[in-house]
Amino acid sequence: MPAADLWPWLAVTGVGALHGLNPATGWMLAAAWGVRAGDRAQALRALMPIAIGHVASIALVAGAVAFGLSMDRTLMQVLAGGLFVAVALLHLWGRTPEAARAPAGHAGLALWSFMMSTAHGAGLMLVPALMPLCMEDGAARQMAASDSLMLAFAAVGVHTAAMLGVTGLIASGVCRGFDSGAGLFRSLRREARCPD
Repeated sequence: MPAADLWPWLAVTGVGALHGLNPATGWMLAAAWGVRAGDRAQALRALMPIAIGHVASIALVAGAVAFGLSMDRTLMQVLAGGLFVAVALLHLWGRTPEAARAPAGHAGLALWSFMMSTAHGAGLMLVPALMPLCMEDGAARQMAASDSLMLAFAAVGVHTAAMLGVTGLIASGVCRGFDSGAGLFRSLRREARCPD
């Protein structure tokens, strides 16, 4: 594969890794799940709903790019931000049912991931990298729309895999750090109670 063809894929991967570093896109919530459950594997299980929400947001934009549709970034961000504010106000209202105040389940994590990805324009950030993949010269220019769509979804897959890899590493590290800190705190308490 020539280096010129590799750059868009590296860009897609790099943006995914950067999204994985952002606590709002999932690692903080995944780590909280793991710490709350006392099980680091729970943090990794939280990655699936996070991935579903992220892919849904990016696929919306990637599909539009592949079919040459235009999207209004401001409208998308206002809608996602409005949904986020509505959910926050519902929780602050105080009259929400107990089930709505419970910790987020898988659907809640997926919705959070979709809202955050859409609000900060995750899919829109991929447009510059998707354009060369979908609109190359030569034989690639003869691609059908379905081939272009498949390339766009492959880019979404690569991007999401990079994001989930970084998110999983950070969430697992936070859980390990919390476990180590809790163990150290317990041993210090024992030493304080039983001085020699």
